[in-house]
Amino acid sequence: MSSEPSGEYDVIVIGGGPAGENAAAYAIAGSDRTAAIVEQELLGGECSYWACMPSKALLRPGHLLAAARAMPGIDAKGLDVEAVLAHRDRIVHNHDDSGQVDWAEHSRIAVIRGVGRLAGERLVEVGGRTLRARHAVVLATGTRARVPEVPGLRDALPWTSRDATNLHEVPGHAVIVGGGVVACESATWLATLGSEVTMLVRGKALLANAEPFARERVASALAEAGVRVLFETEPESVTRTEPKDTGEGRIHGGAVTVRTRGAHTESIEADEIVVAAGRGPATVELGLAAVGLADGYVEVDDHLSARDVPGDWLYAVGDVNHGPALTHMGKYQARICGDVIAARAEGRPLDGARYAATADHEQVPQVVFTSPEVASVGLTEEAARRAGYDVDTVEIDIAVAGSSLARENYSGRAKIVVDTSADILLGATFVGPEIGELLHAATIAVVGKVPLDTLWHAVPAYPTVSEIWLRLLEARRS
Repeated sequence: MSSEPSGEYDVIVIGGGPAGENAAAYAIAGSDRTAAIVEQELLGGECSYWACMPSKALLRPGHLLAAARAMPGIDAKGLDVEAVLAHRDRIVHNHDDSGQVDWAEHSRIAVIRGVGRLAGERLVEVGGRTLRARHAVVLATGTRARVPEVPGLRDALPWTSRDATNLHEVPGHAVIVGGGVVACESATWLATLGSEVTMLVRGKALLANAEPFARERVASALAEAGVRVLFETEPESVTRTEPKDTGEGRIHGGAVTVRTRGAHTESIEADEIVVAAGRGPATVELGLAAVGLADGYVEVDDHLSARDVPGDWLYAVGDVNHGPALTHMGKYQARICGDVIAARAEGRPLDGARYAATADHEQVPQVVFTSPEVASVGLTEEAARRAGYDVDTVEIDIAVAGSSLARENYSGRAKIVVDTSADILLGATFVGPEIGELLHAATIAVVGKVPLDTLWHAVPAYPTVSEIWLRLLEARRS
């Protein structure tokens, strides 16, 4: 199927990451409609090979080692770096996407290799061939790492997130530019694998959108792990001895010298520099002008239809529409998008919640897999007040029977943000080991607008860390 594409499909998706795959699958589910995914790299996209999956494969061994060392009776000596990297390679299937292609073909989705480009209404060009969509074209091209305009930085061939997640050589000393999720997670696994790490953070805190206590705990933990975090500091210039494109995840040449400016002015010598300073839409080659759009993010409505393109045939899902840059949210949008396409193709009304993306506004869940983990959903206190809500908050340490059993000297903290007028949760944040597993309960409470009086009857099992829910409710009552 993938080698001999036809010229016409009901749905054409440009971009074969998880969001694109979901959009195609949902749009044709239970029907005789046809779909094609146009992908220029690997089917499965950034998440499968260069982001979520390899990064978590690198982080998990360190988390388990820390847990073992915090439990009496376990002799936990250290990590086998080669084995960790080999495990990561298995997780990303050594960049072989044949399994994903098999899934697509068994799902009746054609896989077309090449760069997809809009050529007009319902038209997509791929390698000189023009394809036509009967019902819909879905843009799911995601984003690419940004490299700041710092003198010498591009010439130094810095690592981006793709190199960091697919490293094959561990730098003796790595300088990370950035203080967001990618920067913090990269610093965590690089330090665990033996790198000396220096972070250059332009702002005054890590994880700028998180609750203050979460930022502080991550910063403290990184410092305890030996990471040097320089706040209000950024690179002024970069030079490198004999830069060389040695391949993804390999040291790109000789020594790097980073001259900094801001609160800390110095020259830092390193083996590698990692740029984790944000991402931008991957739309340069997408031909947006052919349908009257400017290059950049594609604005959509809650049905995921492109706002400025008439006819309800063009959709955008995932990072490319400037929504939350999270795989699970891209897949969420894609499921709704696929259902909308199917309903419109069959002439059905778009009635009901399933046809509108609402969770990507104020109900987004996210886990930052640092050590400790940060798990959050919905609005922080600052964001809720900025949005005009009257709020009450509860913030307490996680100290329950389940946490004391989980490890010695367990350290965690939790906070809830309550809409006082409706007595429902607007947001929740948890920080601690393995805390991501608590998040879905909070997500259900936020999305379901569950009254706090009702949450009293959601009894946490004993002895688990989730008993913190009872402690949060008790703290607010008192």
